[in-house]
Amino acid sequence: MATAPAAEAAPKGGGNKKLIIILAFVLLLVLGGGAGLLLILKKKPAEDGEDGGEQVEAPAPKKAHAKSDHPPTFVPLDPFTVNLADRDADRFAQVGVTLEVEDPKFADQIKAYMPAVRGNILMVLSRKTAADLLTQEGKEKLAREINREAVRPMGIELDDEDDEDAPKKKKRRRARVESPITGVHFSNFIVQ
Repeated sequence: MATAPAAEAAPKGGGNKKLIIILAFVLLLVLGGGAGLLLILKKKPAEDGEDGGEQVEAPAPKKAHAKSDHPPTFVPLDPFTVNLADRDADRFAQVGVTLEVEDPKFADQIKAYMPAVRGNILMVLSRKTAADLLTQEGKEKLAREINREAVRPMGIELDDEDDEDAPKKKKRRRARVESPITGVHFSNFIVQ
């Protein structure tokens, strides 16, 4: 009977050894994975151009506002309700516009000139027909025209890229002026 308890003790000790080996193996895998992850994460900033080496990886995401590190400022305008220039029926549009500017100081300047800005935008909208406003191209053209007319009260004259008479006119060559408005966003757009 003395041999029976010894036989039972042997498998228990072997089971503990197996458990210790399995735990050591799992611990080794976890530590190896953590070390590999740490190396990968430390390597990324060096690839982004810190060491001046050639970047072969995928390019960094395109930054919409490369001029500064602060977020843009949005200037919401009260919604515009205008009669459209359709001759066959009485149609109107209700358009909500938000201007995106890079410089908060320019946002304050827009607010100071708001009656003139709104008047210019109303004039642009009232010359449009429903057909002009219902297409994607028409909305994009309207956004460019709003951009041009919104800065005009501040004395900034942008080139009229959409002017059909431009080839007929002889314009003086002048330096291209960048608009301080980086985006024109429509918050609502209803044409009836």
